[in-house]
Amino acid sequence: MLAGYAVMVENSRGRRIAEPRHAYRNDFQRDRDRVLHARAFRRLENKTQVFTGRYSDHFRNRLTHTIEVQQISRTIAAALDLNVDLTEALALVHDIGHPPFGHAGEKALDTAMRKHGEYFDHNLHALRIVEDFELRYIAFRGLNLTFEVREGIIKHSHDYTQAEHPELAEYLLDQRPPLEAQLIDLTDEIAYTTADMDDGFESRILDIEPLRKIAIFERFYRDVEAQHPTARRKLKFNETLKRIFDRLVTDLIENTRQRIADSGVRSLEEVRKFPERIAAFSPEVDAERAEAKAFLYKNLYFSEALQAEKVDAELIVGGLFGHFMTHPESLPSSYQDKEKVDSRARVVCDYIAGMTDNFIQRNYERLLSDEAPAEE
Repeated sequence: MLAGYAVMVENSRGRRIAEPRHAYRNDFQRDRDRVLHARAFRRLENKTQVFTGRYSDHFRNRLTHTIEVQQISRTIAAALDLNVDLTEALALVHDIGHPPFGHAGEKALDTAMRKHGEYFDHNLHALRIVEDFELRYIAFRGLNLTFEVREGIIKHSHDYTQAEHPELAEYLLDQRPPLEAQLIDLTDEIAYTTADMDDGFESRILDIEPLRKIAIFERFYRDVEAQHPTARRKLKFNETLKRIFDRLVTDLIENTRQRIADSGVRSLEEVRKFPERIAAFSPEVDAERAEAKAFLYKNLYFSEALQAEKVDAELIVGGLFGHFMTHPESLPSSYQDKEKVDSRARVVCDYIAGMTDNFIQRNYERLLSDEAPAEE
């Protein structure tokens, strides 16, 4: 049984184009499956999370990160009696709009767009993917997802205003998103905070002693050392990370449950009209999370060891963007056609954002050797 404040699939606002009900899958399950089978979802396997494939094949990519967010989100949604099917669909689609080369690629693409008076936003790009770019069905363009999934793509991590984005007016921008969507940004934080510590340690960019400067890491690592003094160093690290993970997940469940009770909300409409998002960590744990995140930014994301990768990403993304702007005939014909309805900068942005790390590198190398890029 779902809680009264959960999203009931039978009350969904539906799809843009009505479809017959499926014999054994509800609409949110069908949305989940459509995302899983989407070409853009498969491309996440070859898109950087933190470490590019050139650094190692052993670390998370966008796809494995997405699967981890899915697992965490399902667990928390079930514990809170929310709609697990909707939550799972939102977790699977939450990063589908990211470009190649991780945040460095996203920054480079946004920088290139701002030179033309526009910008890049991976949430808005994700909506374009599921609404238009995916071509799998005869009856419609895109995936024809339910309103609730499309709304969650837009609102799970950011509050847009109708004044700034009138094109998004249908998504109830003056209201909070459902709790299922509110969870996703928080589970994303849990996933990448713990996973990036793990990958950072495996890469040897991070080590245990510096990590012990993080209060939550130090507390659990000290306990693990006391309980398992002869264990291998790596296993002590793993056990510490497991306890951090459990603390973040447990706190998000318990604090959100308490905030639901304190708020008095009993229905989805009351969740939507509540003056702030209800899903949240407790202040104590959120401070611990923020400290760990700040440490990762300083010691991993902006570390000297990863700077060469960032420079390459900015060079490749910026270089290709400039080439396609001056040589639009190099674009695939389907993208050339899009210039009839979108600016050239947006068309180029859409094309580059859809590329995998491998594909954009091959295109860059072909262009440098005066060879025409292959279509993807």
